[in-house]
Amino acid sequence: QVQLVESGGGLVQPGGSLRLSCAASGSIFRTDAMGWYRQPPGKQRELVATIARSDITNYADAVKGRFTISRDNAKNTVYLQMNSLEPEDTAVYYCNFIIWPNSSIFRTYWGQGIQVTVSS
Repeated sequence: QVQLVESGGGLVQPGGSLRLSCAASGSIFRTDAMGWYRQPPGKQRELVATIARSDITNYADAVKGRFTISRDNAKNTVYLQMNSLEPEDTAVYYCNFIIWPNSSIFRTYWGQGIQVTVSS
């Protein structure tokens, strides 16, 4: 069984910064792509950023230049550094991993979600 645990969310003023972390634990043979998604109030879940095992990254246009995704393969952890936060960044943030629990199969796992609120 694999679990993803997120941390680092909270309330921040506009222009502030937060760093989200998501650590995977359990039966892990290998991790591939990792990513962050978010669901603003009353809206659908949307992509924020992804990072491949090769460290190639992809960002949504709305966060380019403000957010940075990174990973630590030894710790099975993905990070999201969020700078210059705006009220429009308010959402529940979810991490997403592609994990091989063994050498034969891979699955997609989601974190439980963590609230980020940007407000004065």
